[in-house]
Amino acid sequence: MSRTDLIKQLKIKNPNLNYSELETVVENFSNSISKALKNGQNVEIRGFGRFICKQLKENWNLRNPSTNEVIYKPKRNRVRFKPSKNLIKLLNK
Repeated sequence: MSRTDLIKQLKIKNPNLNYSELETVVENFSNSISKALKNGQNVEIRGFGRFICKQLKENWNLRNPSTNEVIYKPKRNRVRFKPSKNLIKLLNK
């Protein structure tokens, strides 16, 4: 489901809201999650799941297989999603 499909679904459920208002709500929601993850916080939405920010270590021992050159990979963050029990039950029905 794309962002526009999500906004259309919200419009069907809430016909009294404008398209632009719904677009603002979805944008603010995604920006809030992004800012929290950027600050190293985990985001939990009850009944849906958790977004977890995990920091990966730096690596010096990586090699490019074609040139056999040593490559350095700095510290980096990865986002993981862990679904809730309710979401897993819903998907496995």
